[in-house]
Parts: sequence; C-alpha cells; structure tokens
Amino acid sequence: MAIRKIVELGQDDVLRGRCRRVDKFDRKLGALLDDMADTMYKADGIGLAAPQVGILKRCVVIDVGDGLLELINPEILAMDDFQVGVEGCLSVPGKRGTVERPQHVVVEAQTRKGKYIEVEAEGLLAVCICHELDHLDGILYVDKMIEEVDEDWDEDEEIEEYVEEEEGVRQ
Repeated sequence: MAIRKIVELGQDDVLRGRCRRVDKFDRKLGALLDDMADTMYKADGIGLAAPQVGILKRCVVIDVGDGLLELINPEILAMDDFQVGVEGCLSVPGKRGTVERPQHVVVEAQTRKGKYIEVEAEGLLAVCICHELDHLDGILYVDKMIEEVDEDWDEDEEIEEYVEEEEGVRQ
C-alpha cells in the first residue's frame, strides 16, 4: 500500500480523460484500490477516483463515515430529489462551489473480485458517488458549479438565494 500523488487540475490531461472499464480483477487492481483508499484518507478526503491518481480506469473509493466503499465499473441506474450543496475536490485544492446533485441514487458496480452489487445511497453518499463517477468521464465539479463560494460563505443564505432565483425562472 502506498500514498499516491493526487493529480491537480491543470497539471495533467488525465483528469479530462474517459476511463476504461476494468476487465481484470486481480492483485494489481486490489493494490490500486488499497493505494487509492490510503491516499484518500491521508488527504482527508471522502472520495477518490482513479484518474485523480493518474489511472484511467473506472474505479472509485468512497468513505463518508460509514466505512470504505469500492465501486468498479459503476453505472447509475436511477437518481432523484435534486438539491444544491457545496462541494470541493482533492484535485481542485483551495476552491469550493455550489453544485446541484441528486440526493438519492441507485448504482450498479462490481467489487474488487468482480462480483456485481447494487448500492442505494442518500444524502452525502449519493452526492459523493455522483461527484466521483463524474471523474470517470472527465467531468469535474467545477464544470457543473453554479457559483464559487468563499471562506465567508453562509450555506443557508446561498441555498435560499438560489432557490428564489430558480423559482423566479420557472414562473
């Protein structure tokens, strides 16, 4: 197990690449997943996708406090209940912004041994899954960012303003 260097936006085009499906479920994949988890924990992150460590493979690791979740070749089957929240990214240090994401998702993926699983997630886990899966297609949260937030940001005030603007647009 090793701590890998996290690729930052602007350093390498790998963050904009589309990842390949994982076909080999072997020790090399296990080592990559272990390294990704160690790297995520060392950086105090809650999610990390393979492109963030320079590897164009469809795998992510996530831990929002409920234990490590590894998703190989993940696909979103369903999503609903969209809300706006603040996100950051280990590949975009020092920046945060508001993004609209589903608060409920159902995902099909494989384990490190190749077994198919279905994960149903809500709240922060759902948001994190969507954020990390975007990385697998070369999409970063800054591409979907509604507005950048600064250190003096007030979450409740920001969300209230956004909702008021959206309601005005829909009327």
